[in-house]
Amino acid sequence: MEINAREKADVIIFDIDGEIRRSDITDITLHQLVKDQLEGGKKNILLNFENVEFIDSFGVGEILASYISTNNLGGKLKIAKISKKLYLVFQVTMLTKVLEIFDEEEMALDSFFKE
Repeated sequence: MEINAREKADVIIFDIDGEIRRSDITDITLHQLVKDQLEGGKKNILLNFENVEFIDSFGVGEILASYISTNNLGGKLKIAKISKKLYLVFQVTMLTKVLEIFDEEEMALDSFFKE
């Protein structure tokens, strides 16, 4: 798994590439990257899943922990460009009840400022 961060319109976008699984974790996790941004005062986080092929229970936990950390600090965490296969995983794990999920990045970015 590779994660690159970029900023657009006061939103930190994490472009995730590969598989989100325990065996792919090196020194830093997705949750730690999100926490680092939150500690730096960035409270709008978008996870771009366009290039994510697989997620295991560890990855689901990472996303949920990132959502909780963001929510506890008054921020917003959203998901964009998730595949149909991964969307099913999110449905089974009930993440679709908690997270806002968008088909397109621009729609997700706009949603941060329409509330």
